[in-house]
Amino acid sequence: MLLKLWAKKEAFMRSNDGATAIEYGLIAAGIAVAISVVVFAVGDDLVALFTNVDTQLQAAAAE
Repeated sequence: MLLKLWAKKEAFMRSNDGATAIEYGLIAAGIAVAISVVVFAVGDDLVALFTNVDTQLQAAAAE
C-alpha cells in the first residue's frame, strides 16, 4: 500500500501537464497583447482606408 502511494506521488511530481497548460496560457496572453498593440497603433489608419474604399466603390456603382 505504501509503495503504491509512493509511486503515485513520484508520478505526480514528474508530470508536466500543468506546466504545459500554463505555458500555452502565457503564449495566448502574449498573442492577445500583441494584437491589441497592433490594432491600437494602426486602427485609425485602417478605418480611414476602408472608408476611402467604400466611398470609391459607391461612386463607381453610381456611374
